Amino acid sequence: MTPRPTKQIHLAAHFPGVNNTTVWSDPSAGSHIDFGSFVHFAQTAERAKFDFMFLAEGLRLREQNGQIYDLDVVGRPDTFTVLAALAAVTDRLGLAGTINSTFNEPYEVARQFATLDHLSGGRAAWNVVTSWDAFTGENFRRGGFLPQGQRYERARTFLHTTQELFDSWRGDEIAADKNAGVFLTDPDAGRFEHHDAHFDIAGRFNVPRSPQGRPVIFQAGDSDEGREFAAADADAIFSRHSTLEAGQAFYADVKGRLARHGRRPEELLILPAATFVLADTDEQARELAREVRLQQVSGPTALAFLEQIWNRDLSGYDPDGPLPDIDPDPGEHTVARGRASVRMYRDPVATARQWRERAAAQNLSIRQLIIEVTGRQSFIGSPATIATAINDFVQADASDGFILVPHVTPGGLDRFASSVVPLLQERGVFRADYTGATLREHLGLPLLPADRPAVARPVFTEPVLMGPVS
Repeated sequence: MTPRPTKQIHLAAHFPGVNNTTVWSDPSAGSHIDFGSFVHFAQTAERAKFDFMFLAEGLRLREQNGQIYDLDVVGRPDTFTVLAALAAVTDRLGLAGTINSTFNEPYEVARQFATLDHLSGGRAAWNVVTSWDAFTGENFRRGGFLPQGQRYERARTFLHTTQELFDSWRGDEIAADKNAGVFLTDPDAGRFEHHDAHFDIAGRFNVPRSPQGRPVIFQAGDSDEGREFAAADADAIFSRHSTLEAGQAFYADVKGRLARHGRRPEELLILPAATFVLADTDEQARELAREVRLQQVSGPTALAFLEQIWNRDLSGYDPDGPLPDIDPDPGEHTVARGRASVRMYRDPVATARQWRERAAAQNLSIRQLIIEVTGRQSFIGSPATIATAINDFVQADASDGFILVPHVTPGGLDRFASSVVPLLQERGVFRADYTGATLREHLGLPLLPADRPAVARPVFTEPVLMGPVS
């Protein structure tokens, strides 16, 4: 039997932003909104030859018990603005951003991504998400929210509609004549018409076909609906499975869905988020990881997280004491608003029972339990240990790579780039340099739909006389 070729590892970086992986007290921690932080992070990722940088987005500040969640006080800058600015200070790094399909419109999002793809020379990616709560919807004219099945149906239709807009330019409509100017040879260029239960639009898309044709499509969803959505339409799926066994099960399930959508396994990449703690030795890394977790989960943070499951005010409880003996309130009103963890645990009463059993068996306080259940660092150790662990994970088909989430912004990626990446390059499992210009090329994905060539880009040696503007 011919041995299977060694897989190449895909690496990306997630700008931490506002979440409970961030350690604010670290002396090297910087701003999450200053442009210099984004530049440092992106340029580090590009220097390490990462596939892309990922920027998450929240459409409303999270609240708990009517107050802004403590990690949201710095605000959340607009994704498109940041990524467009980063396109000017990077050359090859992919630029991926989360954009919501529940509270936006296809024409607007397609126009923004097509523009970003042009500005970056073919490096744009879209993480398609839905919004699950009416709390976020209050920021928009169309308030409220959709049940899960309808959210994914709207998301699928939203994505298909934007693809129709991207494809409304075949790529060969622009002809250049330095004497007569630039003109369209196809009078139907950009024309579109889409009518369904969600969208009733028609017109002409005004951004010519971009270098990738379409942005790379990411999807993050662990539900059955989310997995099926990714198998049908995504180029890559984020996951949160940090153990080898869970990763292999998720990998096999999602890849196994592709055939019925007429797709091959290599057409969808699976990229779990991964945290890491690096030190000179494994023992030093383990000690540092313990310190990091204690800083990430303070007493107040532990109580805040527990409140999200219990749906009660637990401020009177001692975070170093036992779990509450009362059950969660399963009511519709939640004390935490805009928090993803509220929907991760679909049966809070069963979750509380499991947590009490675990706490009793291991003699854990509230804080100790929350440290356990909110996840440890994915990779802990010396550079050699972490390089081996990452490679083993990928070669065992538990993922196609990782999206790294450091606990310090913006310099938390620096040591990984300088110490772990060279070891992966020495093993021949990670690129020594970029071989393509677009994100699709970095990820090994088809550049364009087969029947649609890229947009022509004539080079002019003399000024071009533009026609009248109507």
